[in-house]
Amino acid sequence: MKNKLTDKILSNSNVFVIAGPCSAESSDQVAQISQEIVANSEVQMLRAGIWKPRTHPDSFEGLGVKALPWLVEAGKKNGLPTCTEVANKAHVDAALNAGVDALWIGARTTVNPFAVQEIADALKGTNTPILIKNPINPDLELWLGAFERFNKAGLDDLTAIHRGFSIYNHAKYRNVPSWEIPIAFKEHRPEVPMLCDPSHISGNRNLLLEVSQNAMDLNFDGLMIETHPNPDQAWSDAKQQINANGLRDLLQKLVLRQPDFSQDVASMIEEIREKVSVLDDQLFGLLSERMQLSEEVGVLKRENNITILQQEHWSKLITKRLSQSESYHLTPQFVRILMEAIHQESIRHQTRIMNPRTNKF
Repeated sequence: MKNKLTDKILSNSNVFVIAGPCSAESSDQVAQISQEIVANSEVQMLRAGIWKPRTHPDSFEGLGVKALPWLVEAGKKNGLPTCTEVANKAHVDAALNAGVDALWIGARTTVNPFAVQEIADALKGTNTPILIKNPINPDLELWLGAFERFNKAGLDDLTAIHRGFSIYNHAKYRNVPSWEIPIAFKEHRPEVPMLCDPSHISGNRNLLLEVSQNAMDLNFDGLMIETHPNPDQAWSDAKQQINANGLRDLLQKLVLRQPDFSQDVASMIEEIREKVSVLDDQLFGLLSERMQLSEEVGVLKRENNITILQQEHWSKLITKRLSQSESYHLTPQFVRILMEAIHQESIRHQTRIMNPRTNKF
């Protein structure tokens, strides 16, 4: 690619879209879907899985090197740059030799610093664009560390892909989005474009629009969506793939909001924010007073040799607050997170009181 991928993503006036099948299954399949997505929607890059890191060895693990020309030829024929996933040096060498334009690092690879370093070393001296998915576990530092490894190898055309985090048997998502983590990533690396992979977050094509809209509302720069000529017959991840018409409909339904606003709106927002700031000051003042009371309880526990954790009291407290969440106009999830954070801070204060010589904040 002549220009940096990051520049193309950030300068794109619309949503930057990467689309294509989960796996390259045949030359005809890749050619067909690439032609269909170009005809039906605004797509900037073609993707296809060549090597598939699967949980079980008997699962379809991709067709490997022989499928690379299918991706490259389909991209050239339809005027689309191409990208595929790599997990080691051999993958990198094969993909670059075949003419693939960009590479992405999958979640199962990002979690392994040795594998990331091997790929970074293999790419030294190239200007290859790299897209890095978050690790499968919600570890912000591990995600940031992967970017640092590529930076140290002299690579700076780097893009982040948020694909959610693994959790056992979640009722809704295949991988929970945990939006706070990509938001925190942007605090550390604001110059890095952030794409969302709603296919892997949802695991269900019926949730793709919802997840995609959430990403756009959080000012993400684009989407990577798995698209297949016949999704129900796909050899991998069939439930989360859509066809070209579905992709077109999804992109047409997306509401694209702007981060900037007029001076009049800015003034109104600033007025409200000032009120919020006053309330925040009051909240932190109350929390400080609460912790002082926790310390008084800690003194009594120390003097009477009582354990810090009182499980029965905590269970009653959290149950009460959760039952009141609706009256607070707060979600139960937020109430639980807030109460657990307050409880842990209270434990830290009491621990300092109970063991002043060995414990510090």
